Amino acid sequence: MEKHYVGSEIGQLRSVLLHRPNLSLKRLTPSNCQELLFDDVLSVERAGQEHDAFANTLRQQGIEVLLLTDLLTQTVDIQEAKDWLLNTQVSDYRLGPVFANDVRGWLGELPHRELARHLSGGLTYGEIPVCIKNMVVDTHAANDFIMKPLPNHLFTRDTSCWIYNGVSINPMAKQARQRETNNLRAIYRWHPAFAKGDFIKYFGDENINYDHSTLEGGDVLVIGRGAVLIGMSERTTPQGIEFLANALFKNKQAERVIALELPKHRSCMHLDTVMTHLDVDTFSVYPEVVRKDAQCWTLTPDGHGGITRSEERDFLHAIEKALGISQVRLITTGGDAFEAEREQWNDANNVLTLRPGVVVGYERNIWTNEKYDKAGITVLPIPGDELGRGRGGARCMSCPLERDGI
Repeated sequence: MEKHYVGSEIGQLRSVLLHRPNLSLKRLTPSNCQELLFDDVLSVERAGQEHDAFANTLRQQGIEVLLLTDLLTQTVDIQEAKDWLLNTQVSDYRLGPVFANDVRGWLGELPHRELARHLSGGLTYGEIPVCIKNMVVDTHAANDFIMKPLPNHLFTRDTSCWIYNGVSINPMAKQARQRETNNLRAIYRWHPAFAKGDFIKYFGDENINYDHSTLEGGDVLVIGRGAVLIGMSERTTPQGIEFLANALFKNKQAERVIALELPKHRSCMHLDTVMTHLDVDTFSVYPEVVRKDAQCWTLTPDGHGGITRSEERDFLHAIEKALGISQVRLITTGGDAFEAEREQWNDANNVLTLRPGVVVGYERNIWTNEKYDKAGITVLPIPGDELGRGRGGARCMSCPLERDGI
């Protein structure tokens, strides 16, 4: 089987990319967390332990777990990759040519694991040697950031997503996340596990301003059988979807893309926070948001390099048609209205399916997990009291690199 191939959301998961955050979380404070897209500050130690429990749950199921800091460390072992990353993440225009050159020179001498930690965890003025002098330095305090931390790297799902035989390296909507994409571009371009790989880069590998064409992996569900379901959310635009759909069709990787409109607010930041795929005919949904009357279109190739768009009467019908099943089974968030809203906020619907009918989810979502259990879905529970504060569950925190189709 092709090494980097993701044929569905529910087929046997074989390899996955996670990020165990540390430095970036240490730098989350009450005064900067909102700007960095977190609602709260996390206990770093606890979050790390919970993340280890998640990674170990996957390993115990025989799934290969790759960690972002390891991949970045191995990527900067390659001089060309290191130069590109330093020039991209510490640009002349950001810091001024003299200061940027000094910072790149100093970072370039660091042990590679330490450099990788700064590429995700950021860098403050207080951390650079005092011999680096500059007007920029004089006008900043020691705790100001030269490079801001990237705490959202925790959610590896968003920055890139594998769809059939290729990957979309996503142009992120929020400034706090845009530099994450460069770390992934470097990994997929130079890391030995990917550099010679026979896979397609659909979108997002160029150093340009993607303007309104933003896309995040949390909105992309590879539902299988040649179909992809994408949510139009706060972060993923119709423009971004059109670029991705075009590339999928041109490379003959998908026959249809179903686009579903979502409300543009934080509680349903991505499609996967309100809907995930559990088994061939079964999805978990938060019914307050994923409603039958939501606008939905199916995009198909028009045969001349363009796209045909047809409005669907409802998204369930569109999914049934795409998967060739007679009826979609929905498992809604558990508990009464109050409990359901709380559990959705704590990612009860954001579960990672390891194989049909077996999912990983936060143990705290007792009402929803009980409903999954009654419906014959096995939940492997992980602790999430701290991790959940980042507003992302097991699916958000994982980027499948290899997964069977259905």
